[in-house]
Amino acid sequence: MREIQLREAKASLSAVIDDAVRGEPAIITRHGKREAVVLSFAEWERLSQAPSFGRLLMSAPLAPDDVPTRDAAPMRDSGF
Repeated sequence: MREIQLREAKASLSAVIDDAVRGEPAIITRHGKREAVVLSFAEWERLSQAPSFGRLLMSAPLAPDDVPTRDAAPMRDSGF
């Protein structure tokens, strides 16, 4: 992924967008600091539809016997 300065991105915005549509996103920097990323709308949609880790766990086809039982022994003394 290439990095371009904000000034350069403004001057060539059409080319930056064309590159993003072709699958070449760009990082926009301001004063040497990374500020934004330009990527295609299709890529943004793909990334925004990814489920969270919690949703993946909740949708896992687990049976009650798949989860081990918790140890009921009392916790040990940490000495603190």
